[in-house]
Amino acid sequence: MNQLNFLYLHFFWLFAFFAGVYAPAFGQGAVKQGNPVPVNFSIKEPEMKLFRMVNEYRQQYGLPAIPLSKSLCYVAAVHAKDLMFYHPDQGSCNFHSWSNKGSWIPVCYPKDETKKVSVWDKPRELTTYPAKAYEIVYWENTQLLPDSIMMVWRTEDYFNSFLLNTGKWQGQTWNAIGIAIFENYACAWFGMVTDPEGTETLSGTKPDVTKSIIKDSTTRKSKKPLKETKTIQVPKPVTDYALTTQPVNSWFIIIKTNLPADAAQKLVEELRSKDYPQAKFFEKDGKTRVSVFGPVDKPTASAMLKEVKKVYKDAWLLKE
Repeated sequence: MNQLNFLYLHFFWLFAFFAGVYAPAFGQGAVKQGNPVPVNFSIKEPEMKLFRMVNEYRQQYGLPAIPLSKSLCYVAAVHAKDLMFYHPDQGSCNFHSWSNKGSWIPVCYPKDETKKVSVWDKPRELTTYPAKAYEIVYWENTQLLPDSIMMVWRTEDYFNSFLLNTGKWQGQTWNAIGIAIFENYACAWFGMVTDPEGTETLSGTKPDVTKSIIKDSTTRKSKKPLKETKTIQVPKPVTDYALTTQPVNSWFIIIKTNLPADAAQKLVEELRSKDYPQAKFFEKDGKTRVSVFGPVDKPTASAMLKEVKKVYKDAWLLKE
């Protein structure tokens, strides 16, 4: 064998080796494109209201409105029901996880997140949306309303970064958004690519088609008992600033949520040294909340909220 043939043969085997090693990583990682959204799918008025609130909030900061996406609304609706019915967010799996109860690839996020299996490919897997999209999820121990959802999304840096394209999303442009509210869950998906299926519409009396994609969901009651706690527990502080019991059906004015216990305690101390002697914080279901007023009845809380908003514009009412 002459030297030239030896080099050709050597190059051939090197090429075959690298092709065998790397081709699967790129070729098999692609998610199979899903089907069009069912023609009778639509969203409800609370979801449309939350969508409008998101764009009104963006408008305050000079940001363009995000088009409402039929595909992303559908993915959000399916995921909200999967979370409510089957609770895949257990153990090391967080809210972005998907159960094994539907016609999708189950994912425990972030444990199962890889280049081949990514939760951000769910829009492509379930619909004709041609790209990745990114999700925020909110859960409460009571049925959610658009106003309470938006208050939390605006005051939490992580959620707010999606709404205003800050932090990780600075410089990015959202060209599609999907909204869903179901029982105790709210999901929003944000995409950089325009949805080929266009804009979602408001529902009338159309049947709820998202049930059909979740196995056995038609035989389960939507009023499932609420979960006891979340995985992450915030330790109780050693001072009396932590409120552990409240009168039934009482109202609080909340100015901050999901702070670490020590940060919440420090903030309460500052508030008490100023004009809020009733300031306190409490934790429930793994969440901390700082209150400047309460517990009181709703008329009193509503009247005080107007004054508090002069200083804390994102203050909101919490019913306990």
